[in-house]
Amino acid sequence: MSRVKSHRLPIEMNDLKTIETLFEEGKSKYLRGEYFDAHEIWEDLWSDYYLIDRKLIQGLIQLCVSLVHLDNGNLKGAKSLLKKSIEKFSQFEKTDRSINLKLLKEDLITLEKEYKSLTRVRDFDWSFVPRIV
Repeated sequence: MSRVKSHRLPIEMNDLKTIETLFEEGKSKYLRGEYFDAHEIWEDLWSDYYLIDRKLIQGLIQLCVSLVHLDNGNLKGAKSLLKKSIEKFSQFEKTDRSINLKLLKEDLITLEKEYKSLTRVRDFDWSFVPRIV
């Protein structure tokens, strides 16, 4: 699906626009509950550009994949990817890319507790999915 093939350093002005577009496209998909598509877009961003906040992008990708696993009934996979996502976000504070990371990290801990309490995936309350704001 990769639409951009660029590993140039330093990043050029055209690249900055593409980077921002990819990030916002992924965010828009995520907010609409299209987690697989968000993951694909953010993966393009993560793999095509060596960004200073690439761990943040990777954490978002892992969160999306966690939710895709959950939607597919794979609770073990969902838990594993959520744990990795939480680890990636641990090194970020405050706000980055217009995301309130303090709130996101709190929401991820709440989500992790919800995952642990599940006995059946179909009982998951999707309102626990963190909003990226």
